[in-house]
Amino acid sequence: MTHVCIVLDTNVLLSGTAYPNSIPGKIVAAWRSGSLDVVLSQYILDELLRVLPRLNHRLGWSNSEMRDFVDSLAFLADLVEPEPIEDPHLRDAADQPVLGTFLAANANYLVTGDKDLLALSHLYSIIKPADFWQLHGN
Repeated sequence: MTHVCIVLDTNVLLSGTAYPNSIPGKIVAAWRSGSLDVVLSQYILDELLRVLPRLNHRLGWSNSEMRDFVDSLAFLADLVEPEPIEDPHLRDAADQPVLGTFLAANANYLVTGDKDLLALSHLYSIIKPADFWQLHGN
């Protein structure tokens, strides 16, 4: 795998955790094995902790196990403070900190399944998990 630096959006982290055999799961596994550099922000980690219970029917984790998992991701990732930008092209204001994380990280890609963020792929290096894996996976 080519060594690249990426920002993973919450939806990729969530899918990759709950469905380890999926493309997001393969990306998360590649990161956890050291093949990828991942940059996150506290915003993304907090959002993940907030939405993890939605998939607890698959995971079966306690609240403390969820916190421990998110803490372990924080340890593995480089953490940045999102740039305080307001891109007028972004349809969902809640995605501004995710885009700000990508800009602060100076990463190669923002990997996401979020349609509002993907709509900006002509302006930024924003890519779907499957497209990223096709370019950089094993």
